[in-house]
Amino acid sequence: MTKTRRSFADEFKREAVALLEGSGRPLEHVARELGLQASVLRNWRRVAQGHPPRSRSGAPAVSGTAIPAKPDEQTAEIARLRRELERTRQERDILKKANQHLLGTAEMRFRFIEDHRDEFPARLMCSVLGVSASGYYAWRGRPESQRAAANRQLLVEIRRVHGRHYGHYGSSRVHASLRAEGVAASRGRVARLMRRHGIRGAAARRFRPVTTDSRHGLPVAPDLLGQVFQVAEPNRVWLADITYLPTAEGWLYLAAVLDLATRKIVGWAMRDHMRTELTTSALVMAIQRQRPSVGLIQHSDRGSQYASRDYRDLLQAAGMRQSMSRKGCCYDNAPMESFFHTLKVELVHRTRFETRDQARREVFAYIETYYNRQRAHSAIGYITPEQAGLKSA
Repeated sequence: MTKTRRSFADEFKREAVALLEGSGRPLEHVARELGLQASVLRNWRRVAQGHPPRSRSGAPAVSGTAIPAKPDEQTAEIARLRRELERTRQERDILKKANQHLLGTAEMRFRFIEDHRDEFPARLMCSVLGVSASGYYAWRGRPESQRAAANRQLLVEIRRVHGRHYGHYGSSRVHASLRAEGVAASRGRVARLMRRHGIRGAAARRFRPVTTDSRHGLPVAPDLLGQVFQVAEPNRVWLADITYLPTAEGWLYLAAVLDLATRKIVGWAMRDHMRTELTTSALVMAIQRQRPSVGLIQHSDRGSQYASRDYRDLLQAAGMRQSMSRKGCCYDNAPMESFFHTLKVELVHRTRFETRDQARREVFAYIETYYNRQRAHSAIGYITPEQAGLKSA
């Protein structure tokens, strides 16, 4: 079987170079995250050399200012105030970190004290958490049970997986990742340890503005899916939709194309408008990257961007069959809605975008280096979309 030469849209190339220049990481690392040969990314950067290079922002240099010497009689008072200030700061930090342990068992509080002995004085933590220092030292002197030792080691693995995925994963995905690595533990046990130690996945928000305008006189295609979202092979069914990204400069709109079999985002485009050019650019990227055969079903809502003449002509030229959701029924495009929900929870709601360019860079990195290549997806057996595509090849 001959290997198909991959093709990339200009927008993908621009964002890849912007990610490289803005990240400050070695070119080889960025290329590997994007699934590219280093020479390819190097050539893209060479083409873009006509533009001024992005400067890496570092911490501004602060010149030291000499503190005038204090009179001797003030030295002791200053030292005392500093000690009190430091103790207050430590108490605040202890309370902040121990929030999930305050109402727990004494053993949970002892475990917190043990885990943070290098940060704060043990007796100070005992006082703040309301346990006796003698009780803590008695607990510390008892031999650890086999179950407690196993839980402690499992907690280390949970925190490792949770941190590797930027705090996005809840207990189900953490459990699936551990199981894939050969770590034996039930999902309930993982969930209990995460709950006990305040380890959570990213939480959702409910607000969502309307991005679909179906009040038009353009042709509407029938629903060819009927909410059947199980597809055996890639490039048989693609889903498409638009969502919004808030920035300090105003809205940035994202159009995406998702392969239903692998849940991979195969095409995307970002603009400051929702005109038809936004959706056609995302579809063109998907076609260039995937080169699907004739007969692929491309499903979307009834928005005017998808019902437009330009979009329908592009589908016809590629030999695709158009499918549309019923009016006002978001469940007809549920996997696409699920991706946007994940994007909002794991990135958009946790980031303040000062500019549209910042949003473009961070969404590009999320889709191409994390979502497609690293994030386990429950609908495809807790593997990544990239792995699902290789498995089907």
